[in-house]
Amino acid sequence: MKGEPLSHHKLLTGCAIFARRIKKTAGKNIGLLMPTTNGGAIANMASLMAGKTVVNINFTAAPDAMLSALEQADVETIVTAHQFVTKLKTRGIDVEPLFAGRNVLYMEDIKANVSKAEGLRTLLMIKLLPTFMLQWLLCSRTDLEDTAAILFSSGSEGAPKGVMLSHRNFMGNLRQSADVMNVRDYDKIMATLPLFHAFGLTVTCFMPLVEGIPVICHPDPTDAPNIGKGVARYRATIMFATSTFLRIYTRNNKLHPLMLESLRVVVAGAEKLDPKVREAFEKRFHKPIQEGYGCTETTPVASFNLPDHLVVEDWDVQVGTRVGTVGLALPGSTFRIVDPDTLEDLPTGDDGLILIGGTQIMKGYLNNPEKTADAVVEMDGLRWYKTGDKGHLDKDGFLTIVDRYSRFAKLGGEMVSLTAVEGEVRRILDKPELPLVAVNLPDAKKGEKVILLVESESANDLRDQLIKGGMPGLMVPAAVHGVDTVPVLGSGKTNFSESRKMAVALS
Repeated sequence: MKGEPLSHHKLLTGCAIFARRIKKTAGKNIGLLMPTTNGGAIANMASLMAGKTVVNINFTAAPDAMLSALEQADVETIVTAHQFVTKLKTRGIDVEPLFAGRNVLYMEDIKANVSKAEGLRTLLMIKLLPTFMLQWLLCSRTDLEDTAAILFSSGSEGAPKGVMLSHRNFMGNLRQSADVMNVRDYDKIMATLPLFHAFGLTVTCFMPLVEGIPVICHPDPTDAPNIGKGVARYRATIMFATSTFLRIYTRNNKLHPLMLESLRVVVAGAEKLDPKVREAFEKRFHKPIQEGYGCTETTPVASFNLPDHLVVEDWDVQVGTRVGTVGLALPGSTFRIVDPDTLEDLPTGDDGLILIGGTQIMKGYLNNPEKTADAVVEMDGLRWYKTGDKGHLDKDGFLTIVDRYSRFAKLGGEMVSLTAVEGEVRRILDKPELPLVAVNLPDAKKGEKVILLVESESANDLRDQLIKGGMPGLMVPAAVHGVDTVPVLGSGKTNFSESRKMAVALS
């Protein structure tokens, strides 16, 4: 956001110049250690133009997880920037083990070695030659089914998995997303989501670049004041965020409501939108939040709530939003609610396993055909991704998410939603924004037990407060532990895997 604005011609010139250098590097898969900036967008597009498969490194993950991702993807070359590496080191992130034994290209060094003649020659070529000739001269030949990117899942419930997404996956999903948002000529996207996350890579990087939508980049999705300044300065009209980041915006007094005045669409995704966050955001900024849904394995968008639309010809209102749901399936996608064991279809309104079918379903998991076969099933001539989420469809096709199947505790034969436990705790304490997480651990008597981790100094008395507050007996945590920080991922989602490890250690 602090850099100089780039025109389409200058952006493509930069991509072409960097693609020439990246094309010469060893290995098919290339690691990218870049923030959400102009440089990050150029690195990704240049790598694709060079015929590489991009592997954006999750720099918020644990060191062993980052190394595992590079090793799984057989990455021999990493593209990064001196300035970003310095910032990572000031945060205590040691990147040297990632670089060991690998070729490292720094964006600043490449730019410094580009002659004025090459830059001018490339710019003139881009301005003068027709598109088909530029494609032939600048882009390596690839097939739509080739792997464009390997995204390592958040790891919120276990070890990260490498998700292989094809060029068809990306092109299909970004076009679906642009269509349902009814993108207008004056639209500009505020991009803050990390490039190692499917939401950020597809919707706030590839979509605006491919669809020709101006994009304003800011590398820190928690930096509310500067995000607000970016929206206001460049009159951004569309912003994507997670519920966690939206909560931060509602609580930051330096973010003035007038800063977000130009926004016409605010979309929440990647995690369930907290109703309290929706209410607080809309009350403070006077902007409704449209909730969406998807997974890394679906590139990631599967559904959107849309603003209601008035058809003036017959004064009919087309309902696009239903609060509490994650909207309707995107064009070219479809939902199916089935029994989790038999995969038989369930009646409308019944809770079951959510299947997603459509063009955006991943190729599969990297080096893991067995897990791929378990996650993707073919029925009625269509590939369906088994989400692991529990939910139902209403008669109009709006999808409601109940919880993750893995986020249920089986207590004495009864299934208890851990998300419901968390909500009940916040309701009784009247602290809707209290950072906490409920996890299930094995128990000799009941089979499983619920452990609550909470950022509170009075955690010792909290269990008694819940009982006195009328919390149903089955939902009362077996133990409550106060922690300095509830583990979160770089996307802002709760890190359930680390939370469970923490609960085991404390128990």
